[in-house]
Amino acid sequence: MNSVMTARRAIATRDAHWARSLASRLAHAGIRPNPVSVASVVFAAAAAAGFVIVPDLTSAYRSAALVLAAAAIQGRLLCNMLDGLLAVEEGFRTRSGDLYNELPDRMADVLILVGAGYAWRDWPLGPPLGWLAAVTAVLTAHVRLLGGSLGLTQHFVGPMAKPQRMFTLTVAALVAALESIAGGPGYALPAGLVVIVAGSVATLVRRTRRIAAELEVR
Repeated sequence: MNSVMTARRAIATRDAHWARSLASRLAHAGIRPNPVSVASVVFAAAAAAGFVIVPDLTSAYRSAALVLAAAAIQGRLLCNMLDGLLAVEEGFRTRSGDLYNELPDRMADVLILVGAGYAWRDWPLGPPLGWLAAVTAVLTAHVRLLGGSLGLTQHFVGPMAKPQRMFTLTVAALVAALESIAGGPGYALPAGLVVIVAGSVATLVRRTRRIAAELEVR
């Protein structure tokens, strides 16, 4: 979050000493929020690449690709936290911050979730499931922003907001890596995407209902 917008997602780790210290070091090194926001897309692309190559690899390399994808997802989230710390706590908000705060996030969601679907492209429902997860994730963000554009509260509520989506997929990728080592059928990643789709639909409904209620009493 690196703009004049006041809406901000609550992130527990934002107040951690290591996070504040890292943001301060980046600020002193001349790093500004917008490039950090863009860097989150680079991590997302790395995660997507790790997922996409999974079907072409042997068991050991498949596990490594899944672990790297999980690490890249966390790298994306780290960038999402640091750009806010640089913008707000370090005082480097920019007029274009709204654009850099939102667009990279949507691109990252699509890259990661669609990529996860293609990790199981040999399964007919794998890619469509990835696309469905991406569409529902983008819709939850769209509804949040729609509320803000109407002059209402931006609701970051879940149960499947961005942090929960990425946590679910990270865990699914790590379990899938263990499945690959053990020679299991590999249901963890598709199962994770199903959970994300269901949770995103619930989040969409919940946010929409809150906006509708605010509109009715305004």
